[in-house]
Amino acid sequence: MSTLAPLHYRVRCLDPQAHVFEVACTVAAPAPEGQAFVLPTWVPGSYLIREFARHFIAVRAEAGGEPVAIAKTSKDRWRAAPCTGPLTVTAEVYAYDLSVRTAYLDAERAYFNGGALFLCPDGHAAAPCVLELPAPTHPGADGWQVATTLSRTDNAAGIGPAIGGFGTFVAPDHDALIDHPVEMGRFTATTFRAGGVEHTLAFSGDVDTDLPRLARDLARICDAQCALFGGHAPFARYLFLTCAVPAGYGGLEHRSSTSLIARLDELPRTGDPSLGDEYVRFLGLASHEYFHSWNVKRIKPAAFMPYDLSREGYTRQLWAFEGITSYYDDLMLVRAGVLPVARYLEIVARGMTTVLRTPGRLRQSVADASFDAWIKYYRQDENTPNSAVSYYIKGSLVGLALDLTLRRHGSSLDALMQALWHRYGAPGIGVPEDAIAALASELAGASLADFFARYVDGTEDPPLAALLADVGVACDVRAPQGSGDRGGKPGDASKTQRASLGATWKASDLQLAHVLRDGAAARGGLSAGDVVVAIDGLKATAERLEDLQRKGAPGQRVAFTLFRRERLLARTVELDAARDDTIVLTVAHDASNSALAARHAWLGA
Repeated sequence: MSTLAPLHYRVRCLDPQAHVFEVACTVAAPAPEGQAFVLPTWVPGSYLIREFARHFIAVRAEAGGEPVAIAKTSKDRWRAAPCTGPLTVTAEVYAYDLSVRTAYLDAERAYFNGGALFLCPDGHAAAPCVLELPAPTHPGADGWQVATTLSRTDNAAGIGPAIGGFGTFVAPDHDALIDHPVEMGRFTATTFRAGGVEHTLAFSGDVDTDLPRLARDLARICDAQCALFGGHAPFARYLFLTCAVPAGYGGLEHRSSTSLIARLDELPRTGDPSLGDEYVRFLGLASHEYFHSWNVKRIKPAAFMPYDLSREGYTRQLWAFEGITSYYDDLMLVRAGVLPVARYLEIVARGMTTVLRTPGRLRQSVADASFDAWIKYYRQDENTPNSAVSYYIKGSLVGLALDLTLRRHGSSLDALMQALWHRYGAPGIGVPEDAIAALASELAGASLADFFARYVDGTEDPPLAALLADVGVACDVRAPQGSGDRGGKPGDASKTQRASLGATWKASDLQLAHVLRDGAAARGGLSAGDVVVAIDGLKATAERLEDLQRKGAPGQRVAFTLFRRERLLARTVELDAARDDTIVLTVAHDASNSALAARHAWLGA
């Protein structure tokens, strides 16, 4: 237990119309040489230096009712002049980022991720924290409540409901304080039990959705995940904080909650029992962030023990912590009985298709992608498909390949995750960089060094077709059927592409988004950012571009007229043959009894 005096924080909705919070931090005994304060530059779970300090408008300090000089000493640090405490530093913070990472405030809703607001006094990171949230008084704030899993001081057990009134909250240290996001406003909510504890699903504002169905489906998914790790949730309660918007998507995990952004059309409507792709997408997002309760929040890379939020934390393991989580997110929907097997195979096939269409997979390994997350994944550009690969999507496929490889040896990825939990997660020990490969070999009873060398540290495609055959799943590959064909479904011969341009474009203005390296467009001198205005002398349309690939022939020469940075250019492109890069997975009807048993063990369905 810390012997430091508690830090006192207060967050006030200063000006909702201007989107400004007022955030105060009080230190009882400031450093005699002048107390320094630091703000995080990134938030755990989102690996990019986000420079939260750029949203700080003004910072002032006072002690004993008198102003104290305070100066900024670097991008994320301030130092107050020597004074006799208590010392209070107050900041005005702009909050208008509709994301799960920072903060948002208007007359209808308030949200913050603590890392974006809470300065930490040097030397006091281990001090207990007290957070005061006074009720807002602006017009329209009547009836507002607070949703968070921070402990309440007005509850005897300290836990209390996830949604309740304004007041005072506590956290054992600064790290915990910033790991419990807070939402304020009016909520549409429901509760359910899973893993032996209460879970709350809270939507900001009025949301027209089937809450009983959501609670029922999420309870099954959460129970399935808890069962994997021993049956009990690793927290006293859990909160799904969800902001539903016309367009948007995102999620960020926390130790006993998650912040989600979902589209309104992803939520199930009362009276509509269908299982559309949109609803599956929302359930997959919720499942993903919930799985992080173990894999990232408690089973962590050693590089994150502890987090240093002032600089990048490098690890080559994000393919496992994010990619394996991405593998399990939809798999858990099947095991929970929410998603049919055929629909799950369609999702996996789409992931395989995405990776197969990414030339960068042959140039960057998932281990390298993990290390370079800070400079590449969150800063994608027109060349990203040529030079990089997603440690989420390809990482999930490597996770699938590892699971099926372990099953060949009588083990499974389930066993690997359970071992990681017992050896590292539960005792709070960071996972060393080489531990996952070593543990996989231990469970297999044979060296899997070659697997990790080729598919994790190397850029080879894992042999998924052969591995899936072991569990009675057939893998077919076909040509695409237009720019909207994501794979996963059987083809229609009348729509199959014959030729390939080797580029993608925006249908709205025919601007080329990506030009694939060594493809027809690249060889013909087209570049990302070019706007196509004519094809063979005729006005360019999205339909003509589609027809070019569907009806054109390999070797056909096509004249393009285009604008490049306001210059009119002419280029000639010789079309390639369309590649077979679209995956379809189906349950094999002629699978052996052993394959059927293996598939049941894998999917639990």
